[in-house]
Amino acid sequence: MSAVANPLVSRLSPPPIPSVLAWAREYKGGRGPLVDLSQAVPGYPAHPDMLRLLGEAASSPKTTGYGPIEGEGVLRDVYAKHMSDVYGASVSAANIHITAGCNQAFMSAAIALAGFGDTVALTNPFYFNQETTLSMLGIKRVLVDCDTENGFLPKVQSAERALAGGAKVLAVVTPNNPTGAVYPPELLLELFTLCRRHGAWLIVDETYRDFLPEGYGAPHPLLGIPGWEDTAILLYSFSKSFCIPGHRLGAITAGVNIVAEITKVMDNMQICAPRAAQVAVAAAMPILADWREKNRLEIVRRADALTAVMAELPGWEIGAVGAYFAFIRHPFEELGSAAVAERLAKEAGVVCLPGSYFGEGQERYLRLAFANADAASIGLLANRLR
Repeated sequence: MSAVANPLVSRLSPPPIPSVLAWAREYKGGRGPLVDLSQAVPGYPAHPDMLRLLGEAASSPKTTGYGPIEGEGVLRDVYAKHMSDVYGASVSAANIHITAGCNQAFMSAAIALAGFGDTVALTNPFYFNQETTLSMLGIKRVLVDCDTENGFLPKVQSAERALAGGAKVLAVVTPNNPTGAVYPPELLLELFTLCRRHGAWLIVDETYRDFLPEGYGAPHPLLGIPGWEDTAILLYSFSKSFCIPGHRLGAITAGVNIVAEITKVMDNMQICAPRAAQVAVAAAMPILADWREKNRLEIVRRADALTAVMAELPGWEIGAVGAYFAFIRHPFEELGSAAVAERLAKEAGVVCLPGSYFGEGQERYLRLAFANADAASIGLLANRLR
């Protein structure tokens, strides 16, 4: 009798990005160069100073041993100051836990907050790695409806039903993955208030926070609310702003009691996030601020280019767009999203993700990670999609 794999894992589909890249390998090049809009990666290299700092830190004997589980003190200090500046609130290093990327931040937070059989609420559509994380942990998920007529913002009434039904956690992503939707501060405050009323946690994944519109201000007022630590947990990734996704670096902002719980999880998961990257990013944060702002403006240009292309294409509609992503409604009523995405990859050389990968009832949508392509490449979509 052969051994059996964990059914909570084996029942999951294979990772989605490799599956769509496999479609792309069948493209023969007849429509010109491949336009890869599949994965949320920066479409430009890291700054030379970032690379220099990484090299110096990686070659130092000081970073070759184990580091503090919660993260390097220098990065926790710098990031806490950054959070205080962004939110106009008092955030200390004790509120910060550094992780190996934001997926790990979510997984460690989920383990710290919810156990086997508990329920976590996600928006529909959801970020698929968060949904599969819950599934492999045996944590149930309930879906919160989003308003397709209003830019895919979550419906407060649906969130309240999920919390009243026993969800211990409500997890949201803003700017959103997959839709790009930016959740207004007043909506996040309303969701926070709901969670507090029901004794639940609110996880806000802010991976794409640095790509909000110019002059947007604080993304929300949550960190200024007395006792926020008992309800809110914020997640972040350094990958996009510094163009270093391969170095795996994320951060959690939470109350000191939750940081202590996450430390227990991290000690068993990884012990510490990559030390050289932590040291390098701590040094880079103040000196690359202007460069990061230029990158934000470049991403805005790419979003504008995509919006202009879509305006020229009859039948194609933008459901939502922002930060790194656009959620696009395709015109093919008779085809599911996977069939459309497969044909686009194989025949038109455009690689994107099917909406069905992100939740229920998303067959008419495709996710385009436009940040991965420059404006000229995005311009090629006009003929490819037509």
